[in-house]
Amino acid sequence: MGQILSIEEKPCSISTEDRILDAALTIIQEKTISGLRIRQVAEKAHLFQSNIHYYYNSKKELLLAVQKKVLNRYREIRQQSINQSGIGPEATLEDRLDIFIKQKIYTILIEDKYDVAELDFWNQSRLDPDMHKEFCLSYQNWRTEIREIVEKFSPDMPSAKQNLIAGIAVSLLEGATVQFLVDKEAFDLDSYFAYCKSILIREIRG
Repeated sequence: MGQILSIEEKPCSISTEDRILDAALTIIQEKTISGLRIRQVAEKAHLFQSNIHYYYNSKKELLLAVQKKVLNRYREIRQQSINQSGIGPEATLEDRLDIFIKQKIYTILIEDKYDVAELDFWNQSRLDPDMHKEFCLSYQNWRTEIREIVEKFSPDMPSAKQNLIAGIAVSLLEGATVQFLVDKEAFDLDSYFAYCKSILIREIRG
């Protein structure tokens, strides 16, 4: 396995609200969203139920906050990867794609609770319009980030193809998550992502 990012998930001292969200995230990993109870969150966070209700009036409000935490975490990891790598405007296409790949490898291997929760939220979002809206926005932002890379290195490419490559890139990244969570022996992650990157580079550079 190639070098894994060294990412600090949170400071030693965290707020009460973060304790609640972290506890809820852990319970989702252990029992799924449908198995989450406010009482369990309070116990896991070492708080009273009244503390939970001070921040969140309902289970749905709590779940939406957890969903935003999960989706925001991916962006945080990418930004920390950029800071660690020290890449700037002169970064190569390979460098920029590596930011997304390193983030995905990190969450798959180190912080898989976020990937587990993301898949559970995706399932719930089919029935919940608010969760569905958050997912649409998240994927839209993700595709936009990748499309900006495509546009930078292939400015003459038709807009429709730029959009298509961005969508394919997201699918390749997310596909690794789903398969690896199901079967960790399915393939070698480094080989998988190296091939994914070669496909994207070939398409972007034409």
